[in-house]
Amino acid sequence: MYEIETAVVRRLTWRLVPFLFLLYIVAYLDRINVGFAALQMRQQLAFTDAVYGLGAGMFFAGYFFFQVPSNLALQRVGARRWIALLMMVWGVISASMVLVRGPRSFYLLRFLLGAAEAGFFPGVILYLKNWFPARARARTVARFMTAAPLSGVVGGPLSGALLGLHLTSGLAGWQWMFLLEGIPAVLLGGVVLVYLVDRPEEARWLLHEERDWLVETLRQERAEIAGGAGTFSALRSGRIWMLALVYFGLNTVSYGVSLWLPTLIRSLSGVSNFAIGMLSAIPYVAAAVAMVAVGLHSDRSGERRWHTAMPAFAGALALTGAAYSTSVGPAILAISVAVLGVFSMMGPFWAMPTGLLSGTGAAAGIAFINSVGNLGGFAGPYVIGLVRTSTGQFKGGLLLVSTALAASGAIALMVRIGNE
Repeated sequence: MYEIETAVVRRLTWRLVPFLFLLYIVAYLDRINVGFAALQMRQQLAFTDAVYGLGAGMFFAGYFFFQVPSNLALQRVGARRWIALLMMVWGVISASMVLVRGPRSFYLLRFLLGAAEAGFFPGVILYLKNWFPARARARTVARFMTAAPLSGVVGGPLSGALLGLHLTSGLAGWQWMFLLEGIPAVLLGGVVLVYLVDRPEEARWLLHEERDWLVETLRQERAEIAGGAGTFSALRSGRIWMLALVYFGLNTVSYGVSLWLPTLIRSLSGVSNFAIGMLSAIPYVAAAVAMVAVGLHSDRSGERRWHTAMPAFAGALALTGAAYSTSVGPAILAISVAVLGVFSMMGPFWAMPTGLLSGTGAAAGIAFINSVGNLGGFAGPYVIGLVRTSTGQFKGGLLLVSTALAASGAIALMVRIGNE
């Protein structure tokens, strides 16, 4: 039994995870590249810190309202067609950011981008749940989600370089960046239609006995999950609400840091846009390695809560150190530890709700956690921008988001999963 499980998980991993990983790099880059655009567009369009922070966070307002409906639609029409449609739509909207002329158009397009992308991440989490046995989920989710930090590694230098195309063909560098980074989502949406299949039963690339084992294993796991079949049952669960709060604090830091990091580096160093892109990649390199290691250890031990909480506490302490840093070296080091902590939480965290829910309840519950949790992506950038507008410093904003991350760790320890 162990041999066939190992073979199936390996085959699934090589077939699905690298492709979904690539899609998430594109998705994550399209949501955070506004942090690099801010190096030029804030001055060109006369945006204050508060205006930029609100617009950067507006993505997550659209994300919130359309998350659950989008994931329920995916459950009805199938992951392949729905993910393909979402990618094509958000790619067009992302490229349309070249049309921003003031705060209103900035807010509107960021809201629409969030609405279009709302179903992608929870849809992929649901898709992975429907393919991978429970014992392999934390490390699988962690491998998939290394795309988030690695999009910072790739996107930082790339976005910094594209800003150098200033006034080429009449477009500013930030406009070229949005245009060229939006096109891959549209193209990959077409590839999704050809490459993905919706259910294990349709996987002709699995051997017959492997397919039969996988289908039966997943069926047994669904049967063992009690009380998770209905949408309203999932949304009434206290544990689901607690997980949503954990994810809120996580995203408050994740997006608060990522969307302000280029500006923070400039305020401490005054280096070029390309150098800012290179420096901003450093925290994400460490995070990509750590999150896979933590996810793997969580799967091997079967423990989820402490694997979620300890990185949160470490990240909160690091952010406190970053708040008091006055030079770029210590600040980058502290932020690297904070980002490492945040992303290390992802694998064990997402293994918790997928172990609680099944069927339509899983689609609704996962989407609910992601939608409420991603309001932290609205709160983090906005709070940091608001505090910086009032004080002229990053210190107060970083201390506030570090508190949110510490609270996430504490709440994670209160969530009871299975026999823990």
